[in-house]
Amino acid sequence: MRVALAAAVRSLPRGPGLAYEPKFDGHRLVVLRTAAGVVLQARSGRIVTSAFPDLAAAAGRLPPGTTLDGEVVVWHAGRTDFALVQRRAAATPARAATLATSLPASYAAFDVLELAGLDVRARPYERRRALLVDLLLPLGPPLQPVPMTTDPELAETWFETLPASGIEGLVIKRLDQPYPAGRRAWRKLRHTDVRDAAVIGYTGTARRPQALVLILPGAEEDPPAVSSPLSPQLRAETARALAARREEGAATEVAEVAEPAEVATATAIGLGEVTYTPLEPPLPAEVRATATRHPPPEVLRLRTDP
Repeated sequence: MRVALAAAVRSLPRGPGLAYEPKFDGHRLVVLRTAAGVVLQARSGRIVTSAFPDLAAAAGRLPPGTTLDGEVVVWHAGRTDFALVQRRAAATPARAATLATSLPASYAAFDVLELAGLDVRARPYERRRALLVDLLLPLGPPLQPVPMTTDPELAETWFETLPASGIEGLVIKRLDQPYPAGRRAWRKLRHTDVRDAAVIGYTGTARRPQALVLILPGAEEDPPAVSSPLSPQLRAETARALAARREEGAATEVAEVAEPAEVATATAIGLGEVTYTPLEPPLPAEVRATATRHPPPEVLRLRTDP
């Protein structure tokens, strides 16, 4: 199931026929309720049903032949917590049942693609939205439609106030738009300090990476930037991503990251020239970075899945 994608914009689009939704900070998840049961699919296509038994059980109440697109989130202390979603997604089947109780997941659905065996992707978003609300409101949590408004003033208020709840920004859709599978036909407005970047290398070793070497958007002609030191969780996550690449044989160069022969240099703020191991192809990451290099960019997460 190819999902719709969104292109980044720098200001809030306005005009007739637009809808605005909060962008939740979670894992993209397609819910497929088949005649045989429930399948949960990540954006990458990986099946993650066993990691979210609570959502799978809830989705069993959907009519067979129903497919939803949305985001799985975990709420903690009044806000969504991406690290806890990562923890849920990485759980073994045995551990997943325990985490489903201690860290229950919620599903923020923003589209319905199939309903009771009928493919509705060609219908306009406005109609699909009505079908989604009618489907989920009687069921209640943990399956819920995301909020939506056609009022740009309210959307702007959401953009300014909802980050305290863990909301990344807004997704903007046309009311007359069919579901754009595999295309960046939606638009997303993120808070300006959070950007996507390309990880082209790392310092330290493949088993204990210390920082990531980045190409920031809009700075492709500039020298690479070295991130601030990775948190213990991000070090472990990066090490797992590098190990997975070795195992999958994604590229000849990547297969050698454990004992690299090739090194390069980059300038790290406060440290000067540092050596790093190049990574090809790059890994996508989300970073917090200012328009300048002071302070150095902070890696928030790798985008290895959703």
